[in-house]
Amino acid sequence: MKALLFLLPAGILVLLILLFWRGLYLNPSQVPSPLIGKPLPQFSLPGVGGPSASLNNADFEGHVSILNVWATWCIPCRDEQPELVKLAQQNVVTIYGLNYKDDADSAVQWLQSQGNPYAKDGFDPKGEVALNFGVYGVPETFVVDSHGIIRHKYIGPLTASLISTQLIPLVHKLEQVSK
Repeated sequence: MKALLFLLPAGILVLLILLFWRGLYLNPSQVPSPLIGKPLPQFSLPGVGGPSASLNNADFEGHVSILNVWATWCIPCRDEQPELVKLAQQNVVTIYGLNYKDDADSAVQWLQSQGNPYAKDGFDPKGEVALNFGVYGVPETFVVDSHGIIRHKYIGPLTASLISTQLIPLVHKLEQVSK
């Protein structure tokens, strides 16, 4: 009986060590999304600049697009912004924004000073729509096909390398499939 009392905690300790060891080799930017392969959640948001520039599901129909979740208080979003502006200037894909738990005036000022890569930018001050997308941090970026189906999710800031080696080839592939 004494051996069992010793072996049980030792076995639990070994199991925990194995779990932690496995965790060292996981990439936190590759969290699978349950929305991959599913339609965008239904939503309608006023625009960052006011209700006249609203963003909703219909905006994603008929063309491959990107939805970028961002905020002015997000430090990695500052690194990502110039890359999004460059991508928008290339006219490769339509980029939509989802301003997450932010202040509208700060968001407008940010876009005026840093450049606005978004065709439309929805304002989600409470994060309710972002929650439906499974967003747990910013920035996060979704690639959406021409039928409004989420095809990929990037967690963290988009870099020039990631955009050129992964995102743009995926956009071109989705455009070929939709023809």
